[in-house]
Amino acid sequence: MQRALATVGRVSTEPLRCAGALIADHDGRIFFQRRSPHRRLFPDCWDIVGGHLEPGEDIDEALRREITEETGWVLSHVLGQVGEYSYVGADGLARTEYDFLVRVDGDLDRPTLEAGKHTEFRWLAEHEVAMLDEHRDVDDGLIRRIAEEGFAVLRSIGR
Repeated sequence: MQRALATVGRVSTEPLRCAGALIADHDGRIFFQRRSPHRRLFPDCWDIVGGHLEPGEDIDEALRREITEETGWVLSHVLGQVGEYSYVGADGLARTEYDFLVRVDGDLDRPTLEAGKHTEFRWLAEHEVAMLDEHRDVDDGLIRRIAEEGFAVLRSIGR
């Protein structure tokens, strides 16, 4: 596992790895949640489910863990890879994010949002992605681009 800090205290040149889930429902919508306004990265922005890989964890394990931690749902199956994104966060750390279009098991009307990290959720149809540009100055439109690619994958598999 790549780490943000080397054991001798130097900053690593390796990017942090992240796994992200674009959770699709059977109506062709994708799940988004709003990050709390006090979050260090992308405060008060809409986001997909996901986060950093923990030490010793692979992408599949992180994807499963993040879905359950952030929504209470359980990964059912991966429909396809949406993309791989590299960026430097406001904290100055480089990240590589691997995003997947997925289906989950659970009550899709009642996610259990991770306390203190997310304030609300929405299921968006493809024609509603402009909403994700709210606070674009914070994320430079990254979430909207990821959403558009997620909807393209969803269309390609016929929902």
